[in-house]
Amino acid sequence: MNSPELRPGPPSSRGKSLTLAVFIDALGAEVAERHGFLEGHLETRARVDTVLGYSCTCVPTILTGRLPEEHGHFSFFRFDPERSPFRGLEWLRFMPKAVTSRARVRNAISKVVGSYLGFNGYFNLYNVPFERLPYLDYTERKDLYEPGGIIEGQETLFDHMRSERISFALADWRANEASNVEALGRAIRSREVDFAYLYLARLDGIMHAAGPEDDAASAHIRGYEQTILRMVDLAHKNYDQVRLHVFSDHGMTPIRETVDIRSRIDALGLTFGRDYGAVYDSTMARFWYLREGVQGRIEDALRHCAQGRWFEAQQQKLAGCHFEDARYGEGMFLLNPGVLLCPSDMGERPIAGMHGYHPADADSTAFFGSTETIAPPRRLDGLHDLLLGSARENSALRSEAA
Repeated sequence: MNSPELRPGPPSSRGKSLTLAVFIDALGAEVAERHGFLEGHLETRARVDTVLGYSCTCVPTILTGRLPEEHGHFSFFRFDPERSPFRGLEWLRFMPKAVTSRARVRNAISKVVGSYLGFNGYFNLYNVPFERLPYLDYTERKDLYEPGGIIEGQETLFDHMRSERISFALADWRANEASNVEALGRAIRSREVDFAYLYLARLDGIMHAAGPEDDAASAHIRGYEQTILRMVDLAHKNYDQVRLHVFSDHGMTPIRETVDIRSRIDALGLTFGRDYGAVYDSTMARFWYLREGVQGRIEDALRHCAQGRWFEAQQQKLAGCHFEDARYGEGMFLLNPGVLLCPSDMGERPIAGMHGYHPADADSTAFFGSTETIAPPRRLDGLHDLLLGSARENSALRSEAA
């Protein structure tokens, strides 16, 4: 957990009011209700519409209260040779594929490249072919939780608290869950924070690997319950009033089948970087058309692909992810829920669970719960005002007590 930004009070006094905000990556409404998550402990339970995209889309939406087309974050990679930070790294393509296709090797290379480029946001090269890197830009170069982390410059939940001098404790997304929980405990015992934000990310990886219905996911969810209840109990011992808000960014859909979109496009005989550009995410393929006639050929190649459909501009506008400058693709082919694009730029092998499907998919819906009887957010962008309002109330109570 990053060092809490504190406004010290008398060490012996109890804190007045604390909001404990727990963000559980991928704990969708379907999974939460199937497990009876925190049943009997939450006064408010609700389904919350997510946004199209992945965590790199959802987290900026939560932090800013804006939709993707406003805050500028949608996917890690986009076709933009002029802004590509990867020029000069073409030599990576000469490394043996038998070695570089391994996840651990890719992760190690990603750490070295990210450090070399000076990125401090979440960075991973995933399974992007090294020869295509010089054509691609990477969007999350900066830490989303630090000032200036949002592409379009909007202030985040934590930027507002910094400027308003609201003391808070913020989980370190780079640290493991145990470290963050331990740091949260120290922050609560200090009685000097008005808002504590705990980020729990491990469930997402477990459900990707084993699926949302696996016993490993169930066990981890039970562990989360115990951890949260311990933290709430500790908070009650140190504060007069405690609010718990627990929420997710999206759900997780079991994978039923895979489809190889990239091979269908490669079979057209077009040249990447000259005729077209493409990014193959886990649940969608995005295209840029660089020569006349290319768009028709690519659309025809996927016209009869029953595992997905073209996600047109009007549909993108309704989903809040239509970019007028087409920075994330001139054409978007979105897969049906439960279908995995494999191989893709995200991975070469099938996995058991995935998210990033249409927000209307039941398994994609996020979860919100609170120990208070309140009106829940309807969509992910509504979390910003709810959390910030709670932090402001607590800070005002501290000021009155002082």
